[in-house]
Amino acid sequence: MNKAVILAGGQGKRMKADIPKPLFKVLGEPMLEWVISACENAGIPDICVVKGYKAEVLEEYLGRRYTTVLQAERLGTGHAVMQAVPFLKEGLEDDPDGNTLVLCGDAPFIDPGTISESLMLHKQNGNAVTVITAELPDPTGYGRILRTKGGGISGIVEQKDADEAQRAIKEVNSGTYWFRTADLIGLLDKITDNNVQKEYYLTDTIAIALSEGKTAGAYKSENAQIIRGANNRRDLLELNEYARHEVIGKHLDNGVEFTCTDGVIIDRSVEIGQGTQILPGTILRHGTSIGNDCVIGPNTVIDGCVVGNNVEINTAQAYDSVIEDDVVIGPYVHIRPESRVKKGARIGDFVEIKNSVIGEETAAAHLIYIGDSDVGKKVNVGAGTVTVNFNGIAKSRCFIGDYSFIGSNTSLIAPVHLGKGVYTAAGTTVTRDLPDYALAIDRGELKVKEGYTLRKLNHKKEK
Repeated sequence: MNKAVILAGGQGKRMKADIPKPLFKVLGEPMLEWVISACENAGIPDICVVKGYKAEVLEEYLGRRYTTVLQAERLGTGHAVMQAVPFLKEGLEDDPDGNTLVLCGDAPFIDPGTISESLMLHKQNGNAVTVITAELPDPTGYGRILRTKGGGISGIVEQKDADEAQRAIKEVNSGTYWFRTADLIGLLDKITDNNVQKEYYLTDTIAIALSEGKTAGAYKSENAQIIRGANNRRDLLELNEYARHEVIGKHLDNGVEFTCTDGVIIDRSVEIGQGTQILPGTILRHGTSIGNDCVIGPNTVIDGCVVGNNVEINTAQAYDSVIEDDVVIGPYVHIRPESRVKKGARIGDFVEIKNSVIGEETAAAHLIYIGDSDVGKKVNVGAGTVTVNFNGIAKSRCFIGDYSFIGSNTSLIAPVHLGKGVYTAAGTTVTRDLPDYALAIDRGELKVKEGYTLRKLNHKKEK
């Protein structure tokens, strides 16, 4: 069985934040999650994450999804992989020819294709170790790949140790390697800290393997972005900008329209149908799915929602809800979690909906709160309507039947059940259930005091 060891113990001091470096986010997901998903999509679910700085934070994020080991002292990449030796030995007797991928948790753009293709070359050549490389126009700062005349790898030289000819080499080390697992365990035993930094370098395994007559190779990826990481906030911004434009480009190719991409942020898990237009300032998160021929934005956040076809959402926020076909929402609307807006409904300005169902072709035009409620089809909800769903101890639901008309400034004191075709007069407070086709009208006595304001105005003039 093939395994993966992800090195995720870095601190990232220049980030100036108190979390492990691999948990900094690119398009809303930790860099570590990008690396994990690349491994899984390449068919490698058996993963060990090496934690270090703020290990408990990393452990909490992973939630026992994967094996973790602790590098208590950060003594180099080789030392980090040494902590995973017990994980590497698991199942080795049953599969002595298994391989292990070692990669960095803060290099988010490693891709499944590179992982799979490099493994194929690694196995075909019978390599003990295969370095994944890429070619950069400006390789400054990276370790250069030294190759033999036959094209094999003879070593890696770091920038500070390279001579002029070596510095001209543009092929660099990505920090990702395939090892034959049994060979990796043996090579780790032979790495020393005999260097200026007194650290154990994983790169030393190549020279050791070659000295023992083992085969070492290099796979050059066509995706040069696998090299990219983030050492500071500026680097992280660049990673986000690159990923943002790549995701937008994918949607453009799939028939989605962007007239201007200012402020547009789309998670890589989002799906958007053909003919949909995404306007500036739109943020789409966490697996949101949007149908065909919609207009989304401007200045809209949709997080974890399923949106149907031919929907318009303008200057609104929606979370963990379902919005069916032909719905119009906005501006200034808040759709809170566990809501469902059914086909053809109209939700206007300054409306908040929470944990509720809005029926087909129902209109809630403006200045409304609907919480913990089930609203039928073709209902008209007047301005200022409030479902009073919380009594300070528990929340209760309201039910409004089909074809009802809720007058302006109606308060529905939950739990109440309004039958089919119910009307409420403006300003009514409903405290009990209403039968089908009833009219509820709540009117106190209107008192008129003639001349009252004139006396007040005259009093002011005298002053």
